[in-house]
Amino acid sequence: MSYSLPAYTAPDFTALGLDDAPDVLTALAPADGVAPNGYHSTSMFPEYFKIDGVWTLAPESRMDASVVLRANGDLDVVENRNLKAGDVVIIGRSEDGSEGIYVHPFGFMDTSSPDAAEKFAFRAGRSRETAFARDYDTLYSLLRHEREHGKVVWVMGPAFSFDHDARHAMQLIIEAGYVDAVLAGNALATHDLEGARFHTALGQDIYTQSNVAGGHYHHLDVINEVRACGSIARSIDQYEISDGIMYALEKKGVPYVLTGSIRDDGPLPEVVGDAYAGQAAMRDQLRDATCVICLATMLHTIATGNMAPSFRVLPDGTVRPVYFYAVDADEFVVNKLLDRGSLAATTMVTNVQDFITLVAHGLGLWDRS
Repeated sequence: MSYSLPAYTAPDFTALGLDDAPDVLTALAPADGVAPNGYHSTSMFPEYFKIDGVWTLAPESRMDASVVLRANGDLDVVENRNLKAGDVVIIGRSEDGSEGIYVHPFGFMDTSSPDAAEKFAFRAGRSRETAFARDYDTLYSLLRHEREHGKVVWVMGPAFSFDHDARHAMQLIIEAGYVDAVLAGNALATHDLEGARFHTALGQDIYTQSNVAGGHYHHLDVINEVRACGSIARSIDQYEISDGIMYALEKKGVPYVLTGSIRDDGPLPEVVGDAYAGQAAMRDQLRDATCVICLATMLHTIATGNMAPSFRVLPDGTVRPVYFYAVDADEFVVNKLLDRGSLAATTMVTNVQDFITLVAHGLGLWDRS
């Protein structure tokens, strides 16, 4: 089944009665990292600003940033901490066009769908009782489309590295070209490399889940080995590692961003310890993403959700959706992401080890029968 991207419907400003709306107001940033009073804070949705009588779409967005009007007329979405003194910042708190600012969350909505008109429906939320079969089929089709036409970013918690089949399934997905970048933490890489070196994760066999004598040292030994080698890539060569997630990423040349937390052991050399540097590195990968899949990591999922827009403007001017998946065994985690918008967000409540093996099977990469 081929995937067809939905068409984007731009707002009709005449029909909205906004032809006579005023131009947007601006004020100068008073100091580095400080927004002017009344600054407009962005969302993940398409946002239009009336400048010199013309409604202009900001080409990218994210939650909780400011919009800077450059001298050449470009609109830059900038985190407040990255503002420079004297930046011309758009101000205004209304989003209905009355101040020259219009937020457009429904550009990809199919108003002809029965679901759009249905005001009362059972199972409107997402829970363990939700049927996800159609979501899986849609994801398989979407991933095949995005492999050829987009950029798929995977945001991964360490749960994959605790299970033999999950590691193998993710390796197959990476090697098949369905992964363009990975955002994760120290733990995913550490325990995946532990699985490759010792067939354990946190000292438990990744297939039988039985404890291994002295296994609690394994992940610490791995961190020490990698630090001695100077990099994950050099440790893979030195210890002749030939399986797993990090092996596949290095083999395929897929970029990854590992960000640390204050509880991390080590960490591995590639882990970015500075929170703002880590955020910037993650955002660099998300700027041109077209599909984001977040798996079993609450903090990374919520952070990525804040940084990722719900749309992208392609070089030819076409506006397309950014698909966002949140998969977790905890309903609370996925339901925090449900308000990202209509078509662009899908949440699934399931064990991620089961999820990833189903995806590998659905893509025709692994026949477990």
